[in-house]
Amino acid sequence: MRLLHTSDWHLGRSFHRVGMLGAQADFIGHLVTTVRERDVDVVVVSGDVYDRAVPPLAAVELFDDALHRLAAHGVPTVMISGNHDSARRLGVGAGLMGRAGIHLRTEPSACGTPVVLSDDHGDVAFYGLPYLEPALVKNEFGVEKAGHEAVLAAAMDRVRADLAARPPGTRSVVLAHAFVTGGEPSDSERDITVGGVAAVPTGVFDGVDYVALGHLHGCQTLTDRVRYSGSPLPYSFSEAGHRKTMWLVDLAADGTVTAERVDCPVPRALARIRGTLEELLADPGLTRHEEAWVEATLTDPVRPAEPMARLTERFPHTLSLVFDPARAPQDPQASYARRLAGRDDQQIAEDFVAHVRGTGPDPYERDVLRDAFDAVRADDAVREVAR
Repeated sequence: MRLLHTSDWHLGRSFHRVGMLGAQADFIGHLVTTVRERDVDVVVVSGDVYDRAVPPLAAVELFDDALHRLAAHGVPTVMISGNHDSARRLGVGAGLMGRAGIHLRTEPSACGTPVVLSDDHGDVAFYGLPYLEPALVKNEFGVEKAGHEAVLAAAMDRVRADLAARPPGTRSVVLAHAFVTGGEPSDSERDITVGGVAAVPTGVFDGVDYVALGHLHGCQTLTDRVRYSGSPLPYSFSEAGHRKTMWLVDLAADGTVTAERVDCPVPRALARIRGTLEELLADPGLTRHEEAWVEATLTDPVRPAEPMARLTERFPHTLSLVFDPARAPQDPQASYARRLAGRDDQQIAEDFVAHVRGTGPDPYERDVLRDAFDAVRADDAVREVAR
């Protein structure tokens, strides 16, 4: 069975104020063409279909167009909700869509109920694990402490129990939206840290033939059977080095996996350039970036006059301008952003306690801070879904 694994479409998202809807439409066309030309049997979409819980109408129309085109080709699609999606909204009409071959899996309680598709070698069970916000699903899975590893492990226990009851030789595919150990994040993913821990080990997914992951925006192979497709388009300059692709996965009769990367159309190259303003304007080695979307970091000790206007004369698609004067981190004039670079909310809060009191928080206080951050994020998730 041949699968096309993709994720993180983020329909409706912009890139530094540049609308991406046209590029997203081009990607959908490319996906449908790939399905037709490469004899794809099943499309799997591992979450973050939309960029926010209440997407703009144009994004909903594009999603509707994608579903109609895939259904018209008679190719089943299995899709889960991600942490950017409203699971309840995305799942509306799932029963009716299933009759057309579009299988939406947005309910945590259905993790152990697969979509079963067949080829000449027998059945393949597709298990959809939508994004599982630990604080919201811990009761569903009967776990005492809310954490990504605990809820995903409980969900996978349901998957393995269902698979064990099926005929021998049934192959299995799991779709999941999570941060798995070994994955390399970028700046455009929303933080899903819970209890100070974001990642779950690959061993959580043992016992299935292929795991189609979503959430991280770079295409990555964690093991031969566990892969991220990455986002089909760039959504931050941290993705300048990414090759945007989908995975074309062949699942053999014995469950053996072979995979090939299929390139996605790129609307414009990304470039990150750094130096003084005069260096950037004069360097002949930067000629290749003149038509790229550019993030320019200026290292001038004193901010130059009209830097954006001067940069766009040479690099007309400059979208981001960063000032980073060459100063030591302990320099009192170093920027606030630079002093906080690489620190998460928990670390910043602990540093504040140390600054005010003279000593950092004790273990009990660290737990209180961590629980507070987790509670705020869970409350935000509930509010977003309820809007």
